[in-house]
Amino acid sequence: MDLYEALGVSRDASADEIKKAYRKLARELHPDVNPDPKVQDRFKEITAAYEVLSDPQKRQNYDLGGNGFNGGGFQGGFGFGDIMDAFFGGGASSRGPRPRMRAGQDALIRVSIDLAEACFGTDRELNVETAILCTQCHGNGCADGSKPTTCSICNGRGETQQVTRSFIGQVMTSRPCNSCQGFGTRITSPCPECAGDGRVRSRRTLDVKIPAGVETGNRIQMSGEGEIGPGGGPAGDLYVEIIVEEHDYLVREGNDLHISVSVPMVSAALGTEVTVKTLDGDVSLEVKPGTQSGAVIPVKGKGMTRLRGNGRGDLFAHISVTTPTRLTKKQEELLRALAEDRGESKLGGEVASKKDGGLFSKFRDAFRG
Repeated sequence: MDLYEALGVSRDASADEIKKAYRKLARELHPDVNPDPKVQDRFKEITAAYEVLSDPQKRQNYDLGGNGFNGGGFQGGFGFGDIMDAFFGGGASSRGPRPRMRAGQDALIRVSIDLAEACFGTDRELNVETAILCTQCHGNGCADGSKPTTCSICNGRGETQQVTRSFIGQVMTSRPCNSCQGFGTRITSPCPECAGDGRVRSRRTLDVKIPAGVETGNRIQMSGEGEIGPGGGPAGDLYVEIIVEEHDYLVREGNDLHISVSVPMVSAALGTEVTVKTLDGDVSLEVKPGTQSGAVIPVKGKGMTRLRGNGRGDLFAHISVTTPTRLTKKQEELLRALAEDRGESKLGGEVASKKDGGLFSKFRDAFRG
């Protein structure tokens, strides 16, 4: 191994560049951050490289063809565990065999519901395809009458050791046993149903209760309903993510609902009653005489159910006064007579003053937020 390549620096790198490169790698590879055995071996390599290249005398010795360590370096069978002893005062411990039984993964399924179901809650039947316990071997992965045998290559340790020579002398490295994949045992007669995994794929039906008041993005956790782990390990959890479909005419904003209601010009002027469709059914809404376009009429308690609390939000009806686009001759004459009677014979408009209320105030307030 080339020490400069280990740290990812050039051979003419400055002391600051070497220090910076080592700190960056150490933050990524430190055993407290990443416990992966392969990563730990890499961490030991960069630490050994920095030990040499950070010392001017050792670096010069290495550049001249030496091993970089005083007194001829580490000789006579020093391994990486010994290096860690020298640097940090502690040796590397044995990792041991991997357990065959491991926890299963969590699963996620998305469910679409309509706005009424989100408001009042509902029950859904879900068809889920996931990993379940193998009923033939009950999770041990072995065929009937057989059991795992101790690996003859690693003698049950789950890892093998290899001694190589390098610039620091003899180095002993450990890695998972290729014969048993690190388990320490081998399944010589695997279960024909699950091929030794201890679990099989299957489709099953689950009932999920969706509470009132949910909204898009909410997740319902169903403990232990996820995938069974390898070797018959404990199951993970199943998360049901809710997606609330858009409504045809109602718009949700938190716990409140909004609806747009069109009212003819004459009806808005004289006052009227309109029927509004809500999630609870039809509701009669009073439009007072002189109601302007943009007015909002609240309907208490006709909004969404509060997910974490009591009661419901409100429904807000936004009034849009519609002006006729086509008039008969008689209708036009009647409107002109009305304008004459109201002193509005000068058909037109005027710029609103800041002192005036009404539309100007709403326009101003909208921009003030």
